[in-house]
Amino acid sequence: MSSAAAALQMLERRQAVLANNLANASTRGFKGEMAFSRIMGNALAATDTAVDLTQGTLTQTHNPFDLAVEGDGFFVVNTPNGERFVRNGSFSLNANRQLVDGKGNAVMGENGPITIPNGRVDIDAAGQIQINGKPLTMLRVERVASGADLQHEGGTMFVPDASRQSIPAGERKVQQGFLEESNVNAMSAMTDMLSVLHRYQAAQKTLTTIDTVRGIAVTDLAKPV
Repeated sequence: MSSAAAALQMLERRQAVLANNLANASTRGFKGEMAFSRIMGNALAATDTAVDLTQGTLTQTHNPFDLAVEGDGFFVVNTPNGERFVRNGSFSLNANRQLVDGKGNAVMGENGPITIPNGRVDIDAAGQIQINGKPLTMLRVERVASGADLQHEGGTMFVPDASRQSIPAGERKVQQGFLEESNVNAMSAMTDMLSVLHRYQAAQKTLTTIDTVRGIAVTDLAKPV
């Protein structure tokens, strides 16, 4: 009965992860989570999650402030809770011509928040911003060590861990005028949700059967002859 109950809890967690992935299948820059099981010391199953950092499809927008990182790396924004990583590069200028994300958080350059003067804006693959052909600053593009456990925050943000490091300019692939779509495959997520539902029903039936057998043992077999 304990094993069946643990299986129900595990499957509920997996279903919640899949539902969140499906809800963000059209959220730009979103990275889906993968749920996996592990056996505890008492041989009961538990569920852990990990972020799937697979790149989503890049969509061309022709907006000079829409940016995407091809391959490895994150943009850095400054939030009230500290610096955060983002893959959603849908940026714009605020009233002070400061480059910000959709929530108004400042996009960070090598010298701090970036203020864009009037002029033609060009951003190359290394993340260098040029105004009318003259260098202004470099975007901060960072990554974490392979296998690092990034934590989602606010949908498309990630809390950087201690392994964060700047990506050398020659290894960056920033695309101006492009945005990265969610890496969640809606059809696969729906199929997985149905599979989890069927397994949940089977575990629930097992639990009910065990409870029924115990009830018979208590109420019927215990009766005096």
